Amino acid sequence: MNDYSLNERVHNIKGSDSEINKLIEEYKPFIAACVEKSTGRFVRYGEDDELSIGLIAFAEAIKTYDKSKGNFLAFAQNVIKRRLIDYFRKENKHNKIVSISSYTGDDEDSELDITMGESIEKYSAEKINELRRLELHELKKELALWDISFFELANVSPKSEKTRKTYSDIIKYLMSHPDLISHIKQKKLLPIAEIEKNSKIPRKTIERSRKYILAVIIILTGDYQYVNDYISPEVMK
Repeated sequence: MNDYSLNERVHNIKGSDSEINKLIEEYKPFIAACVEKSTGRFVRYGEDDELSIGLIAFAEAIKTYDKSKGNFLAFAQNVIKRRLIDYFRKENKHNKIVSISSYTGDDEDSELDITMGESIEKYSAEKINELRRLELHELKKELALWDISFFELANVSPKSEKTRKTYSDIIKYLMSHPDLISHIKQKKLLPIAEIEKNSKIPRKTIERSRKYILAVIIILTGDYQYVNDYISPEVMK
């Protein structure tokens, strides 16, 4: 089936649960491939919760798809990826280390408690790294829409403490003005004249910082929880 006929099929089956289930069954290999790409590991139906999330997300994609969103499979892949990120965040939030010995009072359990704590801590760290990797993948695609690459950001990132302070001042000024943030989002342009007028920072300095500032604004105002946690203390201090 070509992309066009699949798009039409999805459009026409929204009201039929039986047809939706039939399409899901046909595209189980595609769903598994999306989940494996997002998790970075092999998964099996009936064993991995991530595949259940993928199936639910694929059904959601069918029900929310419209032809103006382009190719259905590309749309479905993004929905699956977003739902997996939501799932991993929730799982990480509810992973708590509970002391067994505090309930039993047995010293023998203390070693087991430490082992479990270390295992959960390792699991949480791996999940956070996985989430950050997924967010960076999404961020790379969004930055491309602004004609910004990670390679460019490495080159324009502030090197000295003085430059970092200047860039931080610009970012804090913009973040305190929602109207300017809205303007940036709509036009994909930095309001250089406005910043120069109100911050007294030289125009050339602002122009040099343009892509770096835009990238940070995208992160701070976007759905990038783990990348945000990494950069916020540095740029907003």
